[in-house]
Amino acid sequence: MRLRALLENDALGLRLLGGEDELDRSVRGVMTTDLKDPSRYLSGGELVLTGLAWLREAADAEPFVRILASAGVAALAAGEAELGDIPDDLVQACSRHRLPLFAVNESVAFATITEHVVRQVSGERAGDLAAVVDRHRRLMTSGPAGGGPEAVLDLLGSDLDLRAWVLSPTGRQIAGAGEPLDPALAAGLAGEHLAATRTGRRGPHRLTVNGTAYSLFPIRNAVRAAGPAARDVRETVLSDWLLAVEADAGEWPAARLDLLQGVTQLIAVERDRRDAARTVRRRLAQEVLELVQTGAAPAEIAARLRVAAPVLLPGLGTAPHWQVVVARVEWDQEGGQAPVESGPVTQALLEEILVDPATVGAESADRIAVAHTGDEAIALVPLAAGPLPESEDDGPAPALGLHADALLSAVRAPLSSGLADDGRLTLGVSAAVHSAEGLRGALEEARHARRVAAARPGRVCAAGHHELASHVLLLPFVPDDVRRAFTARLLDPLRDYDRRHRAELIPTLEAFLDCDGSWTRCATRLHLHVNTLRYRVGRIEQLTGRDLSRLEDKLDFFLALRMS
Repeated sequence: MRLRALLENDALGLRLLGGEDELDRSVRGVMTTDLKDPSRYLSGGELVLTGLAWLREAADAEPFVRILASAGVAALAAGEAELGDIPDDLVQACSRHRLPLFAVNESVAFATITEHVVRQVSGERAGDLAAVVDRHRRLMTSGPAGGGPEAVLDLLGSDLDLRAWVLSPTGRQIAGAGEPLDPALAAGLAGEHLAATRTGRRGPHRLTVNGTAYSLFPIRNAVRAAGPAARDVRETVLSDWLLAVEADAGEWPAARLDLLQGVTQLIAVERDRRDAARTVRRRLAQEVLELVQTGAAPAEIAARLRVAAPVLLPGLGTAPHWQVVVARVEWDQEGGQAPVESGPVTQALLEEILVDPATVGAESADRIAVAHTGDEAIALVPLAAGPLPESEDDGPAPALGLHADALLSAVRAPLSSGLADDGRLTLGVSAAVHSAEGLRGALEEARHARRVAAARPGRVCAAGHHELASHVLLLPFVPDDVRRAFTARLLDPLRDYDRRHRAELIPTLEAFLDCDGSWTRCATRLHLHVNTLRYRVGRIEQLTGRDLSRLEDKLDFFLALRMS
């Protein structure tokens, strides 16, 4: 914006007192001050507004104007409300330093001028940024240039003062300018976005967290966006990225909203490029999976894995161990809803869960291969062979590979929001196997573990191979009504007593069984005197008619707690 445009706007009430030859200067901002030395707040290009409260005597004008000129401000606008006519000493000082000087009529508020300048400058910046975004779009669609999402987010920060991040549906930060977003905040934003999307609300979704406003824009897969418009939201909600902007977009003009939509479309191009890079790994996983499921000879499977090694095993250098992860997303079909093909949805979601370095480790994140068959997604996870202990004194070898609970602990909250009241994600993890011969058994083990997870309550559940060697394997096959009756008969008296007296009998029972019936260890864990613990256990026995010194009764309580 030029100074000349300000002078030509009658509503601003500006009168030029000097500097006519400088009216083509650009204005990049506005600042109001009555400090004698405002230099620390100037960066150049500002229109400085002042009420002249700093002007105590004629000699004050020269140093003030010299400071403004040295800082590179565009012009000075002095209000007439305080002193009436602008003093000649100020007019002459501005003339010596070639600083344009305006008089502001006393009927015009500085806020009016400030609002006008900010609106004009912001609009020009948005227009410039839109052109840059369009150039990046052309670069990214024609080849691997353009700098990726980070370059676009840098532009949002430098040109529009907007902090923004690209997040996955699990809350993993994919790109961002400046400081990373706090993981807990990122997961919360992702959960809010998924919940709003499931209700059918159009973006951007707006919310406030700890006093800070955020606006969440969906990033649609570019290929899917070009397809039928009336897609079931369940087909995309768990796989689409989002753009989180630290601002309230509720009062943004249409031009700025259109610009942010253009940014999301540009990032969607990068998303499609990353998906395309996974195509080879997906195909290799599909081929290996078909060999395993059709009962191919281990030598044939091993040969196929050797062909896949340059893609799946870069940098490992040695024959890896393998783990299999099986996942399924299931949707209720009540209320006349059409069925959803969940295989591709689960595949994309499982890839997202497994590429997070915080979940699987930085070395494994780039080696995950995920296929899908029917409604299942199946991942082959290569693991570098862990070192064995040199002697028995060194203890057992450390547990190798992925753990079911760890995989879902950080993503359970946002995914539960996306699954809402009609979806479930269940996941099973096999033990690590050291060769192709073990892959078939690992696949069946992971499937069994997933079925154990499916028998549990909750929207997002997982189970690992270690649970298949215990009583937990039997629980999913007990009829629901039998499980409910057994649990209610044993635990409802304790729950009712806890509700009335806040006696914490259920937590006490859990700790007592976990400590194998050791009075001392249990009392220490609960920070109780042993006599208090004995009183609580006695009350449990009295209410249930059971004897916690008997193995049979301990086992019944243990199973009831696991099924509750």
